[in-house]
Amino acid sequence: MSLHAVRPKILGFINEQASAWLVALAVFLAGVALTVIAAWAASDLYQQQVRQRFQLLVNERYSRLQERFEDQEQRLGSLRRFFVNSHLVSHTEFDGFAQPLLLRTRAYAWAPRIFRDQRKAFEQQATVQRGFPFAIRELNETGELVPATERDEYVPVLYSQTQSLLGSPLGFDLLAQPLRRSTLERAQKTGKMAVSQPMQLVGVEPAYAMGVLLVAPVSHAATAQTPQSEPYGYVMAVISMRQLVADGLPKPDRDNLVVQIVDTSDTQQRVLYESSNALARSSLEATRRLTLGDHVYALTLRPSQVFESVNHSSVIGILSMGSLLSLLLSALLYVLVSQRQRALKLVEQRTGQLRQREQELRSAHGQLRSVLNAATQVAIIATDLRGVINTFNAGAEQMLGFEADQAVGHLTLESLHLAPELEARAAQLSQALGKPIAPSQAMLVEGGDPVHEAREWTLVRKDGSQLTVNMLATTLLDDHGLWIGHLAICLDVTEQKRAYEALAARDRLLKKLSAHVPGGIFQFTLEPQDNWRFIYASDGIRDIYELEPGLLQLDAKQVFERIHPQDVERVRASIRLSALRLSHWREEYRVQLPQRGLRWVRGEATPEELPGGGTLWHGYVSDISDLKRVEEELRALSITDSLTGIHNRRYFQDRLRTEMIRVKRTSGALAVIMFDIDHFKRINDQHGHAVGDGVLQEVCRRIGQRLRRTDVFCRLGGEEFMVLCPNTDGAQARSLALELWQALRSAPMERVGTVTASFGVASWRVDEGEDSLLLRADSGVYAAKQAGRDRVQEERLPA
Repeated sequence: MSLHAVRPKILGFINEQASAWLVALAVFLAGVALTVIAAWAASDLYQQQVRQRFQLLVNERYSRLQERFEDQEQRLGSLRRFFVNSHLVSHTEFDGFAQPLLLRTRAYAWAPRIFRDQRKAFEQQATVQRGFPFAIRELNETGELVPATERDEYVPVLYSQTQSLLGSPLGFDLLAQPLRRSTLERAQKTGKMAVSQPMQLVGVEPAYAMGVLLVAPVSHAATAQTPQSEPYGYVMAVISMRQLVADGLPKPDRDNLVVQIVDTSDTQQRVLYESSNALARSSLEATRRLTLGDHVYALTLRPSQVFESVNHSSVIGILSMGSLLSLLLSALLYVLVSQRQRALKLVEQRTGQLRQREQELRSAHGQLRSVLNAATQVAIIATDLRGVINTFNAGAEQMLGFEADQAVGHLTLESLHLAPELEARAAQLSQALGKPIAPSQAMLVEGGDPVHEAREWTLVRKDGSQLTVNMLATTLLDDHGLWIGHLAICLDVTEQKRAYEALAARDRLLKKLSAHVPGGIFQFTLEPQDNWRFIYASDGIRDIYELEPGLLQLDAKQVFERIHPQDVERVRASIRLSALRLSHWREEYRVQLPQRGLRWVRGEATPEELPGGGTLWHGYVSDISDLKRVEEELRALSITDSLTGIHNRRYFQDRLRTEMIRVKRTSGALAVIMFDIDHFKRINDQHGHAVGDGVLQEVCRRIGQRLRRTDVFCRLGGEEFMVLCPNTDGAQARSLALELWQALRSAPMERVGTVTASFGVASWRVDEGEDSLLLRADSGVYAAKQAGRDRVQEERLPA
């Protein structure tokens, strides 16, 4: 039998007669194919990572812009409440309140409603107050401000606080321009904030001229008799979209995103704002909705060239490296195959050249050693049966700090491990297997069998530092199946372990922070089947609703059982509206708690649409009971005279106005009684102001005891008082005035003796105004004093 008939095939399937070039080419093509597959997988992973990074940037930018839009509404809302809660706002008070609000806003302005017959008086009064000529103006065809033409109504800018270097267009009539007029009409009709279509702002630098006008109507405070009244003016925020969006964001040459904002209600689809940075060649794009007032804006976000430059793909590197490795491997196989073929020929031809063949085998072993050392990120360590290291690759050198010469033949695999860890593992295995296991074998056996699964161990470097690795240990067998040693492959997992520890620390920090936040943090979902559920609820929820957070995650309906019956439907409706519009949810409502009773709660949350349908809110709730109590106390102080404890002039004017509206509507009866203490200045001069204050308090006590529950007793100022008598005609009012007059003079007061007063009575006449009614009552007091004081002056009937 020839030698060729018994020779084994190369790699088990390649015939020795095959050309070495053919083998190398086949291996190279296989390597290139594997490299292409790896590159394709890396490209797909890269695209996923790019999309994830883009989404993170989009969500952060959208959240920031939405907060800025909401902040503009809140600031203008505070300015409107300032006007609603103030009887009269001067220019100085307006500047003092509006100036701190100028954050990313070009200007704030106040514009009252002025009718045709009020124009001249208004311009004169504004000229006196401002100290320079003031006129209601409008833009002519050339864009210059000129005096406005005659119209039935004007809304001129009276006060303005601005950041613009060009000043404020005071006197500019907002009704003279169609876009501004339509915005005011919508605000007047709805009673809420309205936003204009995109416009060129007046009195603003050209670079910031494109923007919108945010308008809020200002009406008198609602009462039980007048729940809603026509606005008597408007507060406005002049918003430059460039200043609102670009302020505080990265510069164009460093911004990862290209931002574009378009008003969806604008028929021309004009661009309100667009970044100046260059757009990347990418199909990535995200669209979000921003709300401001009654408008919805389309926010389009696309990656910039900066984003593209910092997120480059590694596909080319993988292809290059894979192709190079394939070429090296094919070259290596070519060398091996060709060397083998030549060696066999030499064996057949010249057995005397054995030494040369051994040298060639050593060269092949060196090449294999080079391939082994190329794995620098993995430590490959082989030992003999005694555990002494006989293979220590470059990855092991880099990972553990030992040179190969220092480890091979000198160290054991056991010496590289942390001794207490091996002893603990050996004790655990000994107990589990029922036989003693030496620490040197603890890393090599698992349940009595050789280890074939990776396990985490702690290795000791040359410098004494510790390293956490994932080690796979297995046995080495020779060609006859005999056990000749062990092989350990170690992968450094220190950074991975640190990442896990960082995530755990972050979770602990989140729980600790939520425990110290006043109120409760929650995630709440409304699913398509009208299923209400809390995904997450912090421990602060327990103090708000007196319910355990774990129970709320099982059944959210328990929260609505705590809400006051008069508020629960309003809260449910606001949640559904927020889900429908994906708008920010904010409500203040009452809750009935088993232990603390009635409390006020404020809740805020931001919604997002879930991929499978439904809505998810992220928000918080807080207890505002103390704030509500302070608001009530402040309201009581604002309508009460601090000295006497009765109502003040402001409350009297509000009540008189309400009663006048009622009698005009129902043709009922109304009367007022005005009286002034006689010689009160003499009391102050003779006895001092402290005694005078006591006289005022005693007068109020005596008068208050004689009044009916429906009467309104007020101090107009000094020693002048007023009694408002609803549903009372002139005769009844005179009878009551006589009773009050008699109660006041019936008994002397301590230190000052008898105190008297002069009374005037007036009853309402058809088509009579407030000023006329009060003037007749005041005339009665004057007539009583002229007649000798200490009397009630009868009302004179009209001629």
